[in-house]
Amino acid sequence: MTTWNLLDLDRALRASWAADTCSPDDLLREEWRVDNPAWGHCDISALLVHDLFGGDLMVGEVHLAGEQHGFHWWNALPSGIHLDVTSEQFLRGQQVTGARAVTRPPGPLPHRWAEYLLLRERVAGHLGPLPEPGAMSIPAPSRSSEG
Repeated sequence: MTTWNLLDLDRALRASWAADTCSPDDLLREEWRVDNPAWGHCDISALLVHDLFGGDLMVGEVHLAGEQHGFHWWNALPSGIHLDVTSEQFLRGQQVTGARAVTRPPGPLPHRWAEYLLLRERVAGHLGPLPEPGAMSIPAPSRSSEG
């Protein structure tokens, strides 16, 4: 069994993010730059974290100056800890609101499948073989509002 730690994952992601894996929607707002490598990578990075650690995929709306500017993705690990490997991309004061857990669609993604596979291949080059997409679909523990 392969063991990863978050530092190894962080290094692998940073070395793998590039303009060719950035979200086209985000590229319309601002170009991808080496000094902000996480820009436009939240969705496919959250899927890779999900591949490795399971849990829930989380999504929220991104707002800047009162206008919605797309969506942001991160993970809720099975322990209940929220892990956002791309939060640093918001350099202009964007706010994320309306967080909710979403179910990962089975099979190939309807959007960004090629970018996801390219990012997976690059990360695997740093970490070694990765579990199959969606293989770690372990939901995070439910959070009760009581107690």
